[in-house]
Amino acid sequence: MSVIFIIILSSCRMRPLSAASIGSVVIQERLNELVKLFKGRTERQKDRLVDPDESEEESPSACTSPWIQIIYLEIQSQKQCLESSEFNLFSTLPPSDLIYVIWLFFVVAAWNWNVWLIPVRWAFPYQTPENIHLWLLMDYTCDFIYIADILIFQPRLQFVRGGDIVVRKQTEKNVFLILSLHLHMDVISLFPMEILYYFTGVNSLLRFPRLLKYMVFFEFNDRMEAVMKKAYIYRVIRTSTYLLYSLHINACLFYWGSDYEGLGSTKWVYDGRGNAYIRCYYFAVKTLITIGGLPDPTTVFEICFQLINYFVGVFAFSIMIGQMRDVVGAATAGENYYRACMDSTVKYMNSYNIPREVQNRIKTWYDYTWKIQGMLDEQELLIQLPAKMRLDIAVDVNYSIVSKVALFQGCDRQMVFDLLTRLKSVVYLPGDFVCKKGEIGREMYIIKQGEVQVVGGPDLQTVFVTIRAGSVFGEISLLAGGGGNRRTANVKAHGFANLFILDKKDLAEILVHYPESQKLLRKKKPEEKETRKEAAEVIPPRPDTPKLFKAALKVTEQAGIEGTFAKLKKVYKPSEAQTEVQELKEGRKGRRIGSLTIDKEK
Repeated sequence: MSVIFIIILSSCRMRPLSAASIGSVVIQERLNELVKLFKGRTERQKDRLVDPDESEEESPSACTSPWIQIIYLEIQSQKQCLESSEFNLFSTLPPSDLIYVIWLFFVVAAWNWNVWLIPVRWAFPYQTPENIHLWLLMDYTCDFIYIADILIFQPRLQFVRGGDIVVRKQTEKNVFLILSLHLHMDVISLFPMEILYYFTGVNSLLRFPRLLKYMVFFEFNDRMEAVMKKAYIYRVIRTSTYLLYSLHINACLFYWGSDYEGLGSTKWVYDGRGNAYIRCYYFAVKTLITIGGLPDPTTVFEICFQLINYFVGVFAFSIMIGQMRDVVGAATAGENYYRACMDSTVKYMNSYNIPREVQNRIKTWYDYTWKIQGMLDEQELLIQLPAKMRLDIAVDVNYSIVSKVALFQGCDRQMVFDLLTRLKSVVYLPGDFVCKKGEIGREMYIIKQGEVQVVGGPDLQTVFVTIRAGSVFGEISLLAGGGGNRRTANVKAHGFANLFILDKKDLAEILVHYPESQKLLRKKKPEEKETRKEAAEVIPPRPDTPKLFKAALKVTEQAGIEGTFAKLKKVYKPSEAQTEVQELKEGRKGRRIGSLTIDKEK
């Protein structure tokens, strides 16, 4: 557009000054003035980088005519496009928009019709006067899809230049789209070379410009990989299609060469029998993949054609094999990393003669963690994301659980968000102890998946309570200081348990920035007496042996079973025995074991 504008100005100078020419001169002077003003604005922007307190003045383009703004912005955009290679475009629709992906499928199908069928119609005698109307119908249907894409979907594109999303008004967008690379190629692809049919007949080679709409093919690839859960499957299919297309082009060229030499004229050319495309495709496969077993070429044309085939086949096939290797390698990179970690760990355990039972548990942990998460450590994936995206993922995954923790009720919402990014996911195997009684508590646990049990007894096999997914335990240890943060219970995993862990150090670093929440949590800090009560709440103390039972045991040891009951009648009177039983009953009424609580004051 800038070139057109300069031509208009130069032509106006050759004619006498009319109203239009005077207007053009005024516009040119105004444009020069605008260029100076924008250069001054650029200098002020540079000064603002040094002095941030300097105020920014309003852009001079705000007080100019809209048409002058459009022309100036167009000149500047074209200048930036020439000076910078960073010029991308993307659709305003999200990558997962199903409607747009379906539309791109139809556009790519129309493009593939031209890519695959133009060489076939040019080389093979499949286009005849009897079926020419069917070929033309499909051709113009594809052209209609091209036009619909340009008129309906292309105007909805935005442009990214220098990291900024350029959002323009509709008038500016139309002017800008005329000179955009994407639309430029699309318009050229619709160049009506079919008018030459009048002189040459219906020749498919005249539709060659339709192949220039190749950018939609790469856009469709990107969006398909964004939509599919396993994108490597589509990559393998696409790479295989590249190989099939190269064989397809070679088959078309072989039939053209055979027709040029004369069908059946030599042993090397196609003899004209059977299905022409299948037999030529078979020749292309044996040539490009260098299988061999073909007749020797005799003429100079055949020798040159075969040499070119061999050279192209070596390079093309090696490129396809390398690309397929990269696709498969990228698809299995995570599993290869998992296998490498497993092998290194096994080698380390064998070198130090670790017991076989421990090795089996470690292998089980590797296998289960990989199957459930698809990775060994979630932090390795999240650490690559910006902090804002890590927070978004953490809020979606963990906020519903953390928000139910009574300890954090009433705290600052942003503080809870910061806690979410510090949670670590750990998998425990069946029978693994999450924490043991007497250990120093440095973490709080949130059950994401599975169950844990509070156990006790001489052999730690007595189950007091089972804690299921969504529950929290160990939160008191985050606030208790001194010796008050020791664990008061033995907790082990009942099955495979996936827990979130919040470290005490991480909580302390977060609370520095939230003094109000820190004061609120200090009020919830347990006293020494409350800490002892917590121990009773987790595991009830063993009740004292009743006096009557102690006496019975003592008498039994001295006199044996035969004289036990006779001596008990002499030592204890019936009234005393009844009193002892009554005291025992009253003592048991004061104890209530349920949900890990005991009322010891009654």
